[in-house]
Amino acid sequence: MKPVHRVILLAAWSVCAAMQAQAQSRVIDLSGRDTTCSPCRDFFQYANGGWVDRTEIPSSYRSYGSFQILADKNRDVLHELLEDAVRKTTASDGTTGLLRTFYGGCMDSARAEADGAKPLAPELARIDTLKTPADVAAEIARLHQRGVGVMFGFGAFPDFKRSTMTIATAAQGGLGLPDRDYYTRDDSVSVKLRQEYMAHIARALALIGTPADAARGQSERVMAIETSLANASMTNVQRRDPNAVYHKMKTGDLRALAPAFAWNAYLAERGLASLAELNVAQPDFFKALNGMLKDVPLDDWKAYLRWHITDDASPFLSSAFVNENFSFQKLLSGVHELLPRWKRCAQYTDLYLGEALGRQYVKRSFPPEAKQRALAMVKNLEAALGDRIAALDWMSDSTKAQARAKLKAFGEKIGYPDHWRDYSKLKLEPGPFPGMVDRASDFESRRRLAQIGKSVDRLEWRMTPPTVNAYYNPSNNDINFPAGILQSPFYDPNADDAVNYGGIGAVIGHEMTHGFDDQGRKFDAQGNLRDWWTGEDARRYKSRSDRIVDQFNGYVGVDTMHVNGKLTLGENTADLGGLAVAYHALEHALEGKPRPLIDGFTPEQRFFLSYANVWRAKYRPEALRMQIATNPHSPAQWRVNGPLSNLPEFAQAWGCKAGDAMVRGDSLQVRIW
Repeated sequence: MKPVHRVILLAAWSVCAAMQAQAQSRVIDLSGRDTTCSPCRDFFQYANGGWVDRTEIPSSYRSYGSFQILADKNRDVLHELLEDAVRKTTASDGTTGLLRTFYGGCMDSARAEADGAKPLAPELARIDTLKTPADVAAEIARLHQRGVGVMFGFGAFPDFKRSTMTIATAAQGGLGLPDRDYYTRDDSVSVKLRQEYMAHIARALALIGTPADAARGQSERVMAIETSLANASMTNVQRRDPNAVYHKMKTGDLRALAPAFAWNAYLAERGLASLAELNVAQPDFFKALNGMLKDVPLDDWKAYLRWHITDDASPFLSSAFVNENFSFQKLLSGVHELLPRWKRCAQYTDLYLGEALGRQYVKRSFPPEAKQRALAMVKNLEAALGDRIAALDWMSDSTKAQARAKLKAFGEKIGYPDHWRDYSKLKLEPGPFPGMVDRASDFESRRRLAQIGKSVDRLEWRMTPPTVNAYYNPSNNDINFPAGILQSPFYDPNADDAVNYGGIGAVIGHEMTHGFDDQGRKFDAQGNLRDWWTGEDARRYKSRSDRIVDQFNGYVGVDTMHVNGKLTLGENTADLGGLAVAYHALEHALEGKPRPLIDGFTPEQRFFLSYANVWRAKYRPEALRMQIATNPHSPAQWRVNGPLSNLPEFAQAWGCKAGDAMVRGDSLQVRIW
């Protein structure tokens, strides 16, 4: 007997075959194909090669594709909302006034040019007066409160082993380059980039009045500090193990671990003088930091702090600072032009006032019925994953029972929060924009730190409503789909089932599978870090996941740079599982319904075409290098070809045979969920 929610889904989402046939041309761009390439040789090229060949990446973007196209559409809506707020001379509510002041301040380029470096003067002057370890610690606390990531990281997060409670966490940090490996690799590209970084630091320090020779010397000392911090840091692969970054201890133990840092002064400045315990994610990092605090001269630390204050504020200052900041971003990402000011200001408003802006966005772009349709599809995908767990031939009954319990406990967040964030305590007055950013950051820091020692707010979101993305939260054991992604090409209410299951269905399946990937599987139904697997099942899981690692290690991303199979394991596992679950759900949705060919394609073929269209993308080489080095997601080509080559359903749909590039051999093929 089919679960009731499957029937609800069909009633809510199905459309007649005639409407499907009329609508399909709007949701799958068949003109983007490269029909000279067999789908069994390279499905990404077959589905997207024509589009890639004729598409130029916009000069202000590092990459371009389906995600960016939809993000631009959403940003246009935000632009309209923000311009409307600015035009209102008297705000009808506090939120509108907040948006008007913040966005209007960002758009005031004349003031930014007139002010130059003046907004930084008070903090730079304070750094000049630092004399004692307590002075330094208090300054680090003030900068952390403003969101400036110096020396180390500190924040509030769910306790991994007591997921209902919020705990303070201290972690490695303090770098200016994207990842610790940028400091440790010795290839020619990395060496040159570090040289360019030091030159960039020197030029930025000169903009705040540092003489050129002194700025060059200080840039070398900043690089030395950051290199030491990088050498003390765990790699991004090591940090994937949640057990490796959980070390709960008394605050006194942290003081003993790094006594050279004045923790009392730091915690007092952050309003946490009575903090009793916390998680120290990387104890070895703090041991190394302790040695640095004893050995590195105070003047070097002052240069380091001046650089990070300048770097953090540069995007919000005059054009001299903005252009210098952008000059280095060009080297990292390959972009050619700076985004127009309005786009940057819309981004900043979404970043710092996300729920105030998002509340206006959903009123215009995401009606309540859209939320109900999406929830119905989520329920159907959950049922499909439950079916697949029950049918696993490699997992014991005892572990299956735990897996089903975890799936049953999934929370679902669709579109936007049930309770919007209260910004009434955030006061913004017209003035220099960097000051507004500081106040917004301070507001958010205080809001988050106030949660330490209290119950986790499981209704809180980590993404803003217009975001074109989704996520799984292991501590909450919930899946989250912002309104921004619940649109074409991911979902279209006028499209046939195959298109929607290949699009948003695969996204939903992907996020659900994260609950059972190499990280998520270590958390139980309540979101606690706990081993609920039998030893034999864990070994069988690792054997399968190791094959995914080996598969993606073999893919070349750019030049001779290979995809990092260990770094991308969780996302690759979720792609593979999400596709399998979404396909399974589609087959249920099609039961008893007509299955017409549309444009000559079966529903199954349209499912895979829709999936490939979602990952349609083109990258600049610099951006691709950065993604492979730092991002747990594989490049788009391999997010298509990698999982599909493991699916017999794909081979059957397209008539692929053993020996074809899109069919992995039986001994290599892997399916976990």
